[in-house]
Amino acid sequence: MEFAGQRITVMGLGRFGGGVGVTRFLAERGADVLVTDLDPEDKLAESLGAIRDLVDSGRVRLRLGGHNVSDFTTCDLVVANPAVPRPWENRFLRAAGAAGIPVTTEIRLLVDCLPTRDRVVGITGSAGKSTTSAMIAHALGRLGERVHLGGNIGGSLLGRAIGPHDWVVLELSSFQLHWLGQGPAWSPRVAVITNITPNHLDWHGDMEHYRACKVSMARRDGPRDVAVLGEGVVYADGRRVVRVHAADQRGRLSVPGEHNRANARAAVLAVLAALEKEHDSDFARRVEESLADFAGLPHRLCLIGERDGVRYFDDSKSTTPESTLLALGAFGAEVARVHLIAGGYDKGMDLTPIAQRAGSLAGLYCIGTTGPGLASLAAGAEAVFACGTLEEAVEHARRRAKPGDVVLLSPACASWDQFVNYEARGKAFAALVRGARATAGGTQ
Repeated sequence: MEFAGQRITVMGLGRFGGGVGVTRFLAERGADVLVTDLDPEDKLAESLGAIRDLVDSGRVRLRLGGHNVSDFTTCDLVVANPAVPRPWENRFLRAAGAAGIPVTTEIRLLVDCLPTRDRVVGITGSAGKSTTSAMIAHALGRLGERVHLGGNIGGSLLGRAIGPHDWVVLELSSFQLHWLGQGPAWSPRVAVITNITPNHLDWHGDMEHYRACKVSMARRDGPRDVAVLGEGVVYADGRRVVRVHAADQRGRLSVPGEHNRANARAAVLAVLAALEKEHDSDFARRVEESLADFAGLPHRLCLIGERDGVRYFDDSKSTTPESTLLALGAFGAEVARVHLIAGGYDKGMDLTPIAQRAGSLAGLYCIGTTGPGLASLAAGAEAVFACGTLEEAVEHARRRAKPGDVVLLSPACASWDQFVNYEARGKAFAALVRGARATAGGTQ
């Protein structure tokens, strides 16, 4: 693809760098790039710092604090941030379409740049897709393969030197899959769908659209194509299907929980399908053993500390009720000793399943915009507390927890009401836990 001399509008730099990679990629290939974002400069400081050299040299221009329709109708190409809500209704993208300006996204540019789809493993799902993606990349690396992990996880792969014999592992969100469905048909040779449960309905509008975006990743069905599907995933296209059963996963794992055994099993099956070793039992054992030292991902059921016999787990990445229920399930019979901190931004999801677990927990501490509603839903349980802020919840749980108990941040909601992203929420939790240690033990 040639970009030199083209006028390209990048829509959405993002507070945590979603548009940084594609901006640099295009500018370094000679494009005249305009970055436009609804947020003002002070809210984009971190992302702007990553492209400051391009701005200072005049290779990238900025329009911040709002969009201008003419920027979308007088350019050669628009690159939209895939998280732009309901893009089919967005007036700026509609203006681009009416003017005949093509609209694409970073993920489409990436897949069009890849040497081949035959060495791509794609992973999506409502829960578990990040961990499964990381497990697949970890296993391939342990087996001596050269691997690039990207997509919805990690930094941009655009501009990365990816050889024809390298493996590309892509975590793909429903937003990215929606956009990939707008152009020529593309899907990875190995498509992993961990599960499909309600999520991001504020973006998609309804469950049917959300589900269609997820399963579209497996829409191509070449003779070597495989779909690795979690239990309950309904798929009606022509790919050969391999089903994931957590009970089939053998070998030791460092990460706790039955859901992580399911993630590991999906990863093993995906690696076997990718390397076309599905009937080699000795090799399958090697793949399973390669996951023994997989330590997990930050903010995904990660043990961040222990004080006076109380363990603190950061599961800030759990932004759906289903993923929080999985986190609770990881503690098995110990769940009665779990002090759960939940709540956050309202994505329109039903939190009743979380409220229904309140009676089986040592405590439920409700925070954020959804906190009052969650506390009301769980009002029949004995230990339910409307805390408002994460700080108050940590302090309340610390005072009540006994040796052997667990304090778990697993919000079941997005973070955007009080934090810029789930990482910031998890880091704040860790800082508060360190503060709790200082209060309890006198030192930090």
